[in-house]
Amino acid sequence: MEPTITVYCKNTHSYHEVPRGISLLELKDLIGVKLNYPIIAAHVNYKVENLKFLLYKPKDVEFLDASSPSGMRAYVRTLNMVLACAIRELYPRADLRVEHPISKGYYCTLQWYEAKDGDLNAETAGPQLTPEMVLAIKERMKQIISEDREIFEEEKQTKEVIKMFGTRHDGESTIFQTLGNPYCRYFRMGDYIDYYTSSLMPSTGYIDIFDLEPYYDGMLLRIPNRQDPSKLEDTLHQDSMFKIFSEYSAWNKLLKINNVSEFNVACKNNRSFELIKLAEALHEKKVAQIADRIAEKKPRILFIAGPSSSGKTTFSKRLQIQLMVNGIRPEVISMDDYFVNRVDTPRDENGDWDFENVNAVDLPFFRQQMTELLEGKEVELPSYSFERGERVFEGRKLKMHRDSVLIIEGLHALNPIILPDVARNLTFKIYVSALTTINIDNHNWIPTTDIRLLRRIVRDYKYRGYSARDTIARCPSVIRGESKWIYPFQEEADAMFNSALLFELAVLKRHAEPILQEVPKYCDEYTEAHRLIKFLQYFVPIPEKEIPPTSLLREFVGGSSFHY
Repeated sequence: MEPTITVYCKNTHSYHEVPRGISLLELKDLIGVKLNYPIIAAHVNYKVENLKFLLYKPKDVEFLDASSPSGMRAYVRTLNMVLACAIRELYPRADLRVEHPISKGYYCTLQWYEAKDGDLNAETAGPQLTPEMVLAIKERMKQIISEDREIFEEEKQTKEVIKMFGTRHDGESTIFQTLGNPYCRYFRMGDYIDYYTSSLMPSTGYIDIFDLEPYYDGMLLRIPNRQDPSKLEDTLHQDSMFKIFSEYSAWNKLLKINNVSEFNVACKNNRSFELIKLAEALHEKKVAQIADRIAEKKPRILFIAGPSSSGKTTFSKRLQIQLMVNGIRPEVISMDDYFVNRVDTPRDENGDWDFENVNAVDLPFFRQQMTELLEGKEVELPSYSFERGERVFEGRKLKMHRDSVLIIEGLHALNPIILPDVARNLTFKIYVSALTTINIDNHNWIPTTDIRLLRRIVRDYKYRGYSARDTIARCPSVIRGESKWIYPFQEEADAMFNSALLFELAVLKRHAEPILQEVPKYCDEYTEAHRLIKFLQYFVPIPEKEIPPTSLLREFVGGSSFHY
């Protein structure tokens, strides 16, 4: 009698006795799972697996389509491999470099190599990427997809994998040394091999929605819409955001640190303290430059906004100091103090409190007090008691002076709806976010949301009494709120501040790993916790003793000289 195992399918909420060694592809067809969009991957005991994964023991299985975060990541990784392979086939001395996410897609460039002074893989300045070249690459991608090339997930001894990847131009073999595992996994499509941080789809034929178009001096890889993967994501014009990314990427190249492997090597060569000092100095310089622009424009109100855990609070405090150097008296107001009472807070579609909603702020009262301040009147400012869920008054009064400027800091500060009657020339808007400027390697990027999520997990655990499971569970609601209430207004900013620090993930690693390891392995939040633990393995940990007390990172790991 053929041995069987028991599998619980979360999609159908049912148990099934199935042959031992069955693949996820076979299981899907056997029990007839249907989703709104094509199935492309699965969670097996809350870990992402390829559909070729074989089941030998009892498991919980949840099949995924591209509307789920894990499914979309698998789709984009597979699309990325198709793009990298198309470039290699068309331009053998070039390699794809996925620079960063932008305009709801991914900005990509080509890195060219040549034989020079005995080095077969010396980087060189290649031909400029033209619209004709981008079109040729897209057509080759379509050909690869139409051929439905099978993608194999393989594993060999690390020394063998390093040898295989050592013949490539991109220096990707260094990442395997960083991981320090005896065996390493990689992916193969015909004769083309590549490395990705997690599972891909079984073959190229699973890709049905994508586009590739010229974008600045590179190209934009467009992906499916996250809510409706049957159509392309709309593009956004993000000129200011692109400029910030480009500026920091150029700075990284001057330091000769373009990826995590190069960062790890620098740390092992005792350069970590140097990198900390340089990154902190760059932050201070950027804050001072923004303060100088404000002093020149002489606005009455500064608006500072950004997504959760972007470091808005510390940025505001450092900006205050630089403004005072310029002879300006800053008066800080947090929009959080104008939240409506908890019972009046709007709820989201799941019935949970929707704190990201602009209507969670008492806009009429906020506008009234801001108008009175601009008219020179004295007002008593509120404070919000999050414990009691209500606004309180504790005698804090404020009156504007000739040399005063209001700093309004909050989630919605860039939204024109909050103070629609204030003339634009009286305002200065600043967008703050953690924009990752190094990647794991040429083909594996670091999502900007991961830095902010790790910051939040550490901060919530240390200062708010929330477990990593609590923070991760809240994450989808936070992301929905940011997409609706923050990102549409970011390009209206007069200045952008990148709060990411080159070294911070190597520091957050020490704090975040033990917190993430507390997440139970039997809950939905374990999927994200496991992914983040794997992600942090790429970084060599460094001590935080050289981080100054005014560092933005101190807001999350502790030891700040600012009062929060």
